Amino acid sequence: MPEETSAPAVTAAVLIIGNEILSGRTQDTNLNWIAARLTAKGIRLAEARVVPDIEDEIIAAVRALSGRYNYVFTTGGIGPTHDDITAEAIAKAFGRPLIVDAQAAARLERYYGAGNVSPARLRMARVAQGAALIDNPVSAAPGFRIENVFVMAGVPAIMRAMVDGIVPALDGGPVVLARSIACQVAESILAEPLGAIQAAHPAVDIGSYPWFRGGRFGVSLVSRGTDAALLDDVAGEISQMVRNLGGEPVDEDST
Repeated sequence: MPEETSAPAVTAAVLIIGNEILSGRTQDTNLNWIAARLTAKGIRLAEARVVPDIEDEIIAAVRALSGRYNYVFTTGGIGPTHDDITAEAIAKAFGRPLIVDAQAAARLERYYGAGNVSPARLRMARVAQGAALIDNPVSAAPGFRIENVFVMAGVPAIMRAMVDGIVPALDGGPVVLARSIACQVAESILAEPLGAIQAAHPAVDIGSYPWFRGGRFGVSLVSRGTDAALLDDVAGEISQMVRNLGGEPVDEDST
């Protein structure tokens, strides 16, 4: 049996900023995209928060998250209107002045044309002093990075382009793999023996996820970890547990 070890994890958090998300007017689709890209890089998304367009709320969340995780990704609030206050809040969170970045302004002028960068558009060139710009290949207006915080647009197409430019250059850790065994044994019956398997393998995270398919109830028992051989062993133990309880395990990774 492989030795159970845990390499140091590289962790991240996502901070979703916007009244429109909290009101239900806009459905967030960015979190799933970010999580998938980070997971593939070996970065574990450990927390996600949603906060309104209130400066103090943004500042408090950024300070808390940036001190707890390796990376923080914010989405929303860097557009041209009065309620786009993320840049100011991030600058204050780090005690930096908010400036109009000359390179960012030049990008906007190239995109909109000379003389067409209005005061509203110029708001999108504001960054915390000392920040590095994040490229926006969709509509030019950049995001920015300050320390371990990446400040990105909320518009999905722009956010995705930014993430795809950011993630390859980040330091990642061991990639988290998953194995899933499905069965039609009630969770209440599975609970005790499944808990024993989890206790025996602390380097693996085991979750139980009920489902309803084709008029039948069942559960997917998902094991996550960085050691493929160990995951195979745990999946084998889970499958045997299901058989011992009168069920038929189905390896969802091979179906």
